[in-house]
Amino acid sequence: MADSGTRAASDEPRSPWLRTGFVLAAAFIGFVTVIGGAVVATSDASGEDDRSTASQPPADRAADAPSSRSPGGGDGDDACPRLADERQGVPTAAPRGVSWDLYGAVALPSSKAAGPAVAGEDVARCYARTPVGALLATSQISVRYLAADNWRKVTRTQTVGAGRDAYIAERTKAEAEENAPADRDGGAHGQIAGFKFVTYNDTTAVIQTVWRFPDGRMQAATTTVLWQGGDWRLEYPAAPAAATPVDSLAGYAEWGGV
Repeated sequence: MADSGTRAASDEPRSPWLRTGFVLAAAFIGFVTVIGGAVVATSDASGEDDRSTASQPPADRAADAPSSRSPGGGDGDDACPRLADERQGVPTAAPRGVSWDLYGAVALPSSKAAGPAVAGEDVARCYARTPVGALLATSQISVRYLAADNWRKVTRTQTVGAGRDAYIAERTKAEAEENAPADRDGGAHGQIAGFKFVTYNDTTAVIQTVWRFPDGRMQAATTTVLWQGGDWRLEYPAAPAAATPVDSLAGYAEWGGV
C-alpha cells in the first residue's frame, strides 16, 4: 500500500466529479478516465436470489420489474417500476444481491431489488428509496455523467445543484477546444473499493466512496444524492470539495467489483 496518507492532498488524484473546475484543466481527458476499471466481478455473499439486471437489454430490464408504478423517472416522462427493496437500515457492510458490470472501463454495481431498474447505454435510472438505492445511484450517476457518450443527458436528467449548468457549459467549451471526445477506456484507472454513509434520510443521502488506484493509493470522495421527482439525483454543488487521501479501508465497508 502506498503511503497516500502522508502525501499532500494536492499530489493525490482527485475524483473528477469533485474537482473544482476540472473541465478547464489541460488534462481534462485524463481526469475523466481516472475513474475507469479493468475487469468485472460479481458479489453475492448472502445467497439471496436478487440477481443482476445490468446485463439485460433495457427493454427486458424494465419488463422484468414489477408492474406497479411509482411517479417520476428522471429520463423523460416515463414512470419507474416499483422496486422490491424497502430496507431502511443503513448498510455497514457490502449490500447483498449486488452484481458488478463494466461501464466502459469502470465496474458499476446494480441490484434487481434496489436498481437501477431501467438502464440504457448512457442513463441508468430508477432506484429504490432506500439506503442501498441511494448507494447504487451515487455510484452509477457519478461515473455516467462523466463517461457517458451523451453526458449532457445524464447531467441534465440525473444531477441537480448550483454547479450543474456551469459544469455543462465549461465542459462543452473544453471539449470543443480540445477537439476530442473523452476516452472512457484509456488512462490510469481507479475502482470503487469501499463506502461509508455520513448521513441518510428518505430525501438525502451523503456517502463517502473510496476509490483505489493501480499504484495502491486510495482516496475518499463525498457525494450527496437527493430524492427528487421520484428518483435519486446526484447533487452538483457550486464549489465541489476535493477528495481526501486514505491509507486503509478502516472505518469503511469494503465493497467493489474489482
